[in-house]
Amino acid sequence: MNHINPDGLMKNPAFSQIVTVQGKGKTIYISGQVAVNENLEIIGKGDILLQTEQVMKNLKIALNACGANFSDLAKLNIHIVQGQDAYGSFKISQKYMGQGSAPPAITVLYVAGLINPDFLIEIDGVAFVPE
Repeated sequence: MNHINPDGLMKNPAFSQIVTVQGKGKTIYISGQVAVNENLEIIGKGDILLQTEQVMKNLKIALNACGANFSDLAKLNIHIVQGQDAYGSFKISQKYMGQGSAPPAITVLYVAGLINPDFLIEIDGVAFVPE
């Protein structure tokens, strides 16, 4: 993976502007993760920070199941229900992803709602593990 932040584009240590993947390996597509645990319980109803914590735990489980970790993420799409604390949520996600020199490309969107009105955040991603 190559993380690129070219001159002329904003440079932010929390995400990369461009991530390219080349060569042999495994691409992992992770579906939208919400704040539901393995027992189908919604974690943190009404609390974006607790929900973000559960979503990040779910992402970690998904990555680990494929032999990957957060450093293998190339792209994250984060959907947050409008009116929720995006900054606080992002701080929690950074706790999992770290402050490495090669963060994934990230898109954050405010949305009117998610599939269940109790869900406040949903994150999907793409990772790449070289052979």
